[in-house]
Amino acid sequence: MQPFSLVRPNSLSEAGSAFRGDAAYLAGGHTLIPAMKSRLRSVETLVDLSRIPELSDIAVEGDRLSVGAMARHARVAASPVVHEAIPGLAALAGGIGDPQVRNRGTLGGSIANNDPAADYPAAVLALDGVVETNRGSHAAEDYFQGMFATALADGEIVTAVRFRIPQASAYAKHPHPASRYALAGVYVACFAEGHRVAVTGATTGVVRWPAAEAALDSGAALEGLALASDDLASDIHASAEFRAHLAGVMLRKAAASL
Repeated sequence: MQPFSLVRPNSLSEAGSAFRGDAAYLAGGHTLIPAMKSRLRSVETLVDLSRIPELSDIAVEGDRLSVGAMARHARVAASPVVHEAIPGLAALAGGIGDPQVRNRGTLGGSIANNDPAADYPAAVLALDGVVETNRGSHAAEDYFQGMFATALADGEIVTAVRFRIPQASAYAKHPHPASRYALAGVYVACFAEGHRVAVTGATTGVVRWPAAEAALDSGAALEGLALASDDLASDIHASAEFRAHLAGVMLRKAAASL
């Protein structure tokens, strides 16, 4: 690991001021720290966000559940506020990684990194989320922009995600046995106007699944429904065809839990 300076600001304004030159924000550190250790990433300044108290707030605000960017996965999973508002989101958080990951990883770090197999992006997209930052906000539809790519500008800090509270929702994934990342994960959310379905792990980034949404809205049978395999990921862990099949299985599993 290359030498770097560590800054621990107590406010968002201090954090923004500290982000100069070759800098990076530190949330949970599950992606950044290993990259720095292996010298795949070097920074001059590491800005630790853990001492900014408002970044961990969890609260219901009107028809939305606001979860602070520095809320740990374990806290989201155990939060009575989350369980009351969106139990499917609490269940998703409780299935991320292992206890060490859940006690260190954060919502903001997950969506800022936007790993194509991460769980939270599926919830943000299916629950019509709004990503709040120190510079404004991004609708989920515009925020996720492909593998490890987001709408965040250089130095922009995710402060919270505002999830729209559904009538019901559920998440199901087929996890990699070691990493617990999703080989295919499907989040289904039911709103008064219809369903929203988001898929993670199967493609190069989180995507909506219009065919699944239409089937759920019409009450059509889900049996046999699978993602088109043309644009799906294929690697040593699973072929595109297997991921297409898994997405259908996870869709039916999530829908059965609504």
